[in-house]
Amino acid sequence: MDLGIRGKKAIVCASSKGLGRGCAMALAEAGVDLVVNGRNAELVAKTAKEIRDRFGVKVTEIVGDVSKPDVQKAILAACPDPDILVNNNGGPPLRDFRELDRAKILEGVTQNMVTPIELIQAVIDGMAKRGFGRIVNITSLSVYVPIPGLDLSSGARAGLTSFLAGVARTVIDRNVTINSLLPGKLDTDRLRGPHEAGTQEDPAAAAARKARISADVPAKRLGTPEEFGQICAFLCSVHAGYLTGQNIPVDGGLYVSAF
Repeated sequence: MDLGIRGKKAIVCASSKGLGRGCAMALAEAGVDLVVNGRNAELVAKTAKEIRDRFGVKVTEIVGDVSKPDVQKAILAACPDPDILVNNNGGPPLRDFRELDRAKILEGVTQNMVTPIELIQAVIDGMAKRGFGRIVNITSLSVYVPIPGLDLSSGARAGLTSFLAGVARTVIDRNVTINSLLPGKLDTDRLRGPHEAGTQEDPAAAAARKARISADVPAKRLGTPEEFGQICAFLCSVHAGYLTGQNIPVDGGLYVSAF
């Protein structure tokens, strides 16, 4: 399917690896020029080079934590009039809520609620004026299914979801959509657990780990960043202009609901 977005410009936050990288790759495959971002300069450069080499699109690299105002400013300076914004950021680590102090709570809310709102504020009016905009927020299945220890992440992302539900309805008439993707168990470093960057996992141990983690997933496997990215790219396409304010689990059927 031709997504109809060749030549468009996208900002993809936290896109040097994992789900953000999957989204950047899928958009580049559709012919979109990109701003990619991440905290590790080496990983950002590696991802940017691979995208350029494979798809021949323009890629601008911005290194840093997207929740920091100076990094946001640099991203927006690199692409002041994006057609597409994919909000993504790492969540707070697994931690008993009793261990959270005010500073940690505010940091988590800033990373996973305030930051995407700030970026949306910066780009949404330009999108509306130009008559095209696609905003996709990568949140978490924990918005629907609470996970003990991820309370801060869940709360911040649920707050973002509720905040944007009304906003989405105010710009759809100008062909600007806002939707969220809720990843379940996908094969990223986050599910691998603590490990030294760049280390290779023993294939047998990796297979056993993935089988154990995915045992309760109806699909009986972990999702991949690549297929997640393709879903994101469709939401950014010209074909998805009548879909807004939705929260779409990408979870292999793990979230059980008839509605």
